[in-house]
Amino acid sequence: MGNSVKQTAASKVTKFWSGVKAEFKKISWPDKDALLKQSIAVVVVSVVVGAIITILDFGLQYGVDFLTTLSF
Repeated sequence: MGNSVKQTAASKVTKFWSGVKAEFKKISWPDKDALLKQSIAVVVVSVVVGAIITILDFGLQYGVDFLTTLSF
């Protein structure tokens, strides 16, 4: 009884890893040129979004500071 459970568990693990191997064969990996272009695009977009967030942060900080220093 115990021996058949171990064989079933071992066969499940083997089946899992063979499935993983089969799925990895289906992946279409990008070539160097596509990878380079996509990496550059990610970096550029990240820098642009970071700059926009920085500008908004400084603008909002200035606005809040201005409003808190007003005296009525």
